[in-house]
Amino acid sequence: MDVRLTEEQLAWQAKARQFAEEVLRPHSLARDQIADPRAAFDWNIIKEGSRLGFRTAVVAKEWGGHGIDLVTQALVIMELARGDSAMAKTFSQCWKWSHLIAAFCSPDQKDRYLKKFLDDDTFLLGHAGTEPNSGSDHRLPPEDDPKSGWRLKAERRGDEWILNGEKCFIANGSVAKLFFVDARTNPNVSIREGGTEFLIPIDTPGLRIGKVFNKRGWRFYQNAELIFEDARVPHANVVGEVNGAYKTRHGTFGDLELSANAVGVCDDALEMAMTHARTHRPQSRYFKDNQHVQLKISEMHMLTEALRSFVMRVAGEGDAKIGNHSVNNVLLMNFATDVVQKVTALNLEVIGAHGGGIPARADKIARDAVIWTHLAGDSIQRMKAVRRLKWN
Repeated sequence: MDVRLTEEQLAWQAKARQFAEEVLRPHSLARDQIADPRAAFDWNIIKEGSRLGFRTAVVAKEWGGHGIDLVTQALVIMELARGDSAMAKTFSQCWKWSHLIAAFCSPDQKDRYLKKFLDDDTFLLGHAGTEPNSGSDHRLPPEDDPKSGWRLKAERRGDEWILNGEKCFIANGSVAKLFFVDARTNPNVSIREGGTEFLIPIDTPGLRIGKVFNKRGWRFYQNAELIFEDARVPHANVVGEVNGAYKTRHGTFGDLELSANAVGVCDDALEMAMTHARTHRPQSRYFKDNQHVQLKISEMHMLTEALRSFVMRVAGEGDAKIGNHSVNNVLLMNFATDVVQKVTALNLEVIGAHGGGIPARADKIARDAVIWTHLAGDSIQRMKAVRRLKWN
């Protein structure tokens, strides 16, 4: 698909590149190496990026946002991720749920929460789906099995819902001010029929933050437990319909977002490997003249450009609403998962050849890349894609 960039798209790309080079990259390693996962976060970076529009970029213009399309979003995420993948994800995590607000929230909900989101540089968004005993089975649940999926219980009492249970590994969990929360409102049917989505502010009575997870990669990006103990949520905060959570699915943006982020990581790794090969001379000639090194770098370049093309195709199809978009989007995440880990591993091989030491940044982006294994780029995605193929 031919995607020709407009002046506005190129301007967003340039702004993201400058912010990544001047703000994200200079703080990237220092934040990554902080032992306490809570302390790795830096509000100053979020505030500065928010003032440039990177937090509210996808909110519709009629609501006061920038309303950038999917192609522009992919371009921005790629550039931000070159500076720091985890910092880029903190911003784009807000985009994912901005999409959901626009698509499914009522005018009253938009009025109560979207305005706050737009006005507050520290207003981050999150989604609480995963639980200690409910992970992949809520993404592709067995048909008619009431025991699979979410177990966070929500019971209605008058104009309120009382929630009890726990969510874990929740993105932006220790820093977000508003969460989309999936709960079980009918325990006697499958979650496709008995799950409801709620808008829940972090200051809701009965809701508290538990453990912040200490991860190998993406250390800036906060993942935490959310614990609900008789949390009281007004009925007005139900998103869509009661027992209609599966009607408010989050569309295709999440896979595109993570795949674009992977391109940025690959760009960083490729640039690192080429710089090392061009400047390192251990035995009378530069690494760039070593055929073994040349083969590794050419493979890194090939995979990175293939992933970039796939991302731009899916983004372009999404904006134009054409093509076999749903299948391509699902498989894109699988391809990104394979590519980002392969490219960062090749970078380590190039830099570590002939006994060379591994720079901290090469180690960091390889650890970041492992995160993709846990981001739904798995066999379940491929099973979902097969179900969407046209067999006749």
